[in-house]
Amino acid sequence: MTEGIIIKALSGFYYVDTPEGVVACKARGRFRLDGTSPLVGDRVRLLLDKDGSGRIEEVCARKNFFIRPAVANIDALVFVAANVNPVTDPFLIDRVAVIAHEANCELIVCVNKIDLDNGDELYGIYSAAGYRVIRTSAETGEGAEELLDAMRGKVCAFTGNSGVGKSSILNVLLPDAAIPTDAVSEHLGRGKHTTRHVELYPLGDDTFVADTPGFASFEIQMMQAITKEQLQNDFPEFAPYIGKCRFLDCAHLKEPDCAVRRALEEGKIGKSRYASYARLYELTAKQKPWESKTS
Repeated sequence: MTEGIIIKALSGFYYVDTPEGVVACKARGRFRLDGTSPLVGDRVRLLLDKDGSGRIEEVCARKNFFIRPAVANIDALVFVAANVNPVTDPFLIDRVAVIAHEANCELIVCVNKIDLDNGDELYGIYSAAGYRVIRTSAETGEGAEELLDAMRGKVCAFTGNSGVGKSSILNVLLPDAAIPTDAVSEHLGRGKHTTRHVELYPLGDDTFVADTPGFASFEIQMMQAITKEQLQNDFPEFAPYIGKCRFLDCAHLKEPDCAVRRALEEGKIGKSRYASYARLYELTAKQKPWESKTS
């Protein structure tokens, strides 16, 4: 059997990147029965037919997977943000950062459109929180090599609010792909979703990148598998202070002698990051155990 990675799923066919090239495959019917239908990003084993097509026989063990967008084995989520037309709300980044941590993904924050605005505030927030932050301009190509270096050897997915330039950056990295883009509405301050399906694009050196169909794919329902107690562990800058509060079950909200809030007051934890934690804590606290869903 031949091994490869699914780079696209469309109209009942799976397109698998293999040493022999890209092979259009059908999947065995049993996958639908046992709930392991193949996803883009899956490493699979397939049998090749004489006509050059193939049949997926086995889906290898997954590192992680998401339902919306339907993609598996993501090593890094690249959140593309901007501080101009449209301005990215840090809460959106923080929500995806939690999802990434829970899925054992690295988060790379890409501050785009620096030809219009350097995005100093976003850069400061996320570099201080310990994330890798890269400034780029899809217009000039600045930062593209640094971003590519951060992605090397990984399966990555681009996400971010619409209009920030995800597809434009991909076109800089993959000039032959001609990924559709659309202009941002000056009136609404946001762009249209130009990506219609999940597709992995090979960048060489065992590096792949997915353009996912719009930020709305990472819906808040994906937070439902996270309990309010474990949320603190999804904020890496909280780590030095967890367990040092007066109360072992401290929620880091209003409790006295809270080490996390003390670090906030001392400027060791960013205000916007803490605000996102408090907002997400409120959301996760509303979930009942029987309502939890996995991603």
